[in-house]
Amino acid sequence: MSVATVPGAAQMSVQQKEELISSLLASLPRASLVRIKERIDPLLFVDIVGRVPDEVALLVFSNLPCWDLLRCRLVNKQWQRLADDPMLWRGLCERRGYRWKEPSNALQTTSSSDNPHSDDEGMGDEEELDMEPFLDLADDSGLAMDDTWADSDSDSDSVATMRPSSWLSASPALVSHARRSASPAPGVAQPDWRRLYLTRTILRRRFFSGAFRQTKLQTRGTHNSHASTIYCLQLYTYPETGVQVLFTGSRDRTIREWNLATGAVQRVIEGVHEGSVLSLCARNGLLASAGSDGRTVLYELATSRVLNVIQDHVDSVLCVRFDDKYLVSCSKDRSVRVYRLHPTLTPHQVLLGHRAAVNTIALSADHVVSASGDKAVRIWDVESGRLLGEMENHHTRGIAAIDAAYPAVVTGSSDQHIRLVDVRTGEGWSTAAPYEPALAYIDEEDENAPDAHVPGQICASCGAGANDDEPQPHASHTDLVRSVAMDADFVVSGSYDHRVKIWCRRTGRQLAELSGGHSARVFCVDFDATKVVSCGEDQNIVVWNFATGLETSFIPV
Repeated sequence: MSVATVPGAAQMSVQQKEELISSLLASLPRASLVRIKERIDPLLFVDIVGRVPDEVALLVFSNLPCWDLLRCRLVNKQWQRLADDPMLWRGLCERRGYRWKEPSNALQTTSSSDNPHSDDEGMGDEEELDMEPFLDLADDSGLAMDDTWADSDSDSDSVATMRPSSWLSASPALVSHARRSASPAPGVAQPDWRRLYLTRTILRRRFFSGAFRQTKLQTRGTHNSHASTIYCLQLYTYPETGVQVLFTGSRDRTIREWNLATGAVQRVIEGVHEGSVLSLCARNGLLASAGSDGRTVLYELATSRVLNVIQDHVDSVLCVRFDDKYLVSCSKDRSVRVYRLHPTLTPHQVLLGHRAAVNTIALSADHVVSASGDKAVRIWDVESGRLLGEMENHHTRGIAAIDAAYPAVVTGSSDQHIRLVDVRTGEGWSTAAPYEPALAYIDEEDENAPDAHVPGQICASCGAGANDDEPQPHASHTDLVRSVAMDADFVVSGSYDHRVKIWCRRTGRQLAELSGGHSARVFCVDFDATKVVSCGEDQNIVVWNFATGLETSFIPV
């Protein structure tokens, strides 16, 4: 029946038609009303996006988050075409700092009996409460070291063992979107920004939930492996080939280079250090190492050639870092030394002021950040050597680990806690509450300081919220925090408590605990977008892989 067949309907006004229809609807049963509603619903919706130029629609879509764009794809083919526009997804990637991997051109003096941590050569002394302010450096040799080594009683798993640990994947819908993305194989001219963003989102969710698969490059006694404690490691990707490797340094005085694709040792550097290798730094085709023999060594990776050996420190060199212009080292002799990297490691600055061993340093944005057993963090200008600021009593005990992405500085300590602070504003978080930083910073550049996380809001970086079911205050390690590393979203820590933990960088909430990989103290951690690696006293090198089942060859690592 049509309107034309109803007597007098054609002459009715709109108001009369409305009254007639209302009367008819009121006389119908509920089931009929439901069916009528289903028929008229499409008449009530207006496709505004379909009525405006694509440029305007894309401008609207550019303000939507990932999840809303995925929902928009379900409306109709036109919405799907617009929601898949590469520039929208490129904008999302750029806001989070996600890059597409371009194709490579080719494939206190304390005896060991008094200090439970004294057999860790990579840690110096803490400041004694009654320490004389002008104590002669030569009188303090740091922790007394014993040449003997007691092996752990526990046996490790086989290197070939693959053990999934609470394999919590991202939502099936999200994985499906990433796999269906119309992306060509990596190496083609046009990046698939949607695939990149969705894959990185899956990886972030897996970091958040602790969904990893664990493998071990080395366990005690593995063929061609380190023969003693592994103190340090670093991930490195060769820019020419895109091949990722792992460098490790050990008490056995050697450095090993592991191919992460095969798990094999592809290079051994030996005969250079006469003591334990305590720190490594690799970038731009160069490798630097520091040892308990007081040496800092620079190598050229392409040729395995030793470029320079420096022995300016009068005690163990505990940490070494370098960038494009400077190499920086710190020592149990309480000094930090800066060298011009080119041409031949010319001495540039000696930074003094710490009252105990300088256990660790970071080099970021022309700033040297040093941390010591005296519980202080100091910030220096790398060019002038000027002290820009200091945080006294930053921890209640000596500081063992540091990482920096200026102005953010994260530290780990013998007090079992982690602190992250913006050195310009003093804002941050700690696993020890309450957090009241003693900050004295004298740099006047305060522009573009990052906003602090607002309690009660969802963290845009990691997805953590203030009202999650995690215990408050923040969870912490139960022993000395020996290593910390951070990126834009996460902080990863390794501890003497045998555990590796992942934290939300903005909120400090513990996201995951990676247990089961180590049976003794963890000495070093590193990570990238797809994995966490760790090493320690048990001679295990553990890879915690968060990318199982995902194609990640287009993600820079």
